[in-house]
Amino acid sequence: MPYVNVRVEGGVTVVRLCRGKVNALNEPTIDELKDRFREIEADEAVRAVVFSGEGKFFSFGFDIPGFLGHTKPDFSRFLTKFTDLYTYLFTYPKPVVAALNGHTVAVGLMLALACDRRFMAAGKGKAALNELAFGSSVFAGSVEMLRFAVGNRNAEEILYTGAMYLPEEALRLGLVDEVCPGEELLGKAMAAARELGEKNQPAFQSIKRLMRDPVAEEMRRRESASIGEFVDIWYSEATWRNLQEIGIR
Repeated sequence: MPYVNVRVEGGVTVVRLCRGKVNALNEPTIDELKDRFREIEADEAVRAVVFSGEGKFFSFGFDIPGFLGHTKPDFSRFLTKFTDLYTYLFTYPKPVVAALNGHTVAVGLMLALACDRRFMAAGKGKAALNELAFGSSVFAGSVEMLRFAVGNRNAEEILYTGAMYLPEEALRLGLVDEVCPGEELLGKAMAAARELGEKNQPAFQSIKRLMRDPVAEEMRRRESASIGEFVDIWYSEATWRNLQEIGIR
């Protein structure tokens, strides 16, 4: 069963996560996302991408119960795949606009931060890098993307508190660029994607590389060590107890 739905509309491809109620990320979903984005990159007819989710969640984050049986080497291998994916999206040659249809949590927000623009539906959906709340760390690449989006001071607030932000609070912090009614979300994101897609593409790609490649170089330089540290904390006794209490319905 596919976990990623792809639809093309007038030169814009809409990529939707569709894995259960909360769009929790596991290894097959990460592999499928990478494959679909590579196919879109190679399609010259596609000028831009909208990245969204089905239902009330963009993504809950990792499918934590599904990873509890992983060994440290297997989990480290998966995390390398995941961080490679968001680095790929962060430097993607075509415009990528996130349409955050609901809760965008933990590594779900990391994927959103890799996009060029982020629109979020108004309402009760929350955005968070809440790893500290259950005793986990984050990745070097996610910190660099967060700083790129919101600046150092706001990044500290977001990471040190682990708070769950309503859309208007996420807008204040720079986590999203615009909040709009849910029924307008896809249309707004599509319009922004088309606007970016209509730019001179070699010029757009050049400017994006100039802005993001130095950040991506730092992400790659520090990522492997941060994954090792993340895994050590993840498998520590206190964090492991917390993880076993997290359920996905």
